[in-house]
Amino acid sequence: MPVYNKLIRDLIPQVIEVTGKEFRTRILDEEEYKKELIIKLKEESEEYFAAPSPKESLEELADMLEVIRALAVVHGANMGRA
Repeated sequence: MPVYNKLIRDLIPQVIEVTGKEFRTRILDEEEYKKELIIKLKEESEEYFAAPSPKESLEELADMLEVIRALAVVHGANMGRA
């Protein structure tokens, strides 16, 4: 079984399960989660700078916003909407 060591979202385990593939997940502690979010933000920013089109740039910016929101919560922000 390949090892990816990636953050997951959007019901990805259920999607993989439907395909019949094997997988393992674990919940990270807060420090691990913060570390992985920082790594993910760096990856997404590199993908943004390498994006060849405005459409792909917007997709990468959307990914970056999602990671930034998660990091803000880790740092204590209340992301509730009024």
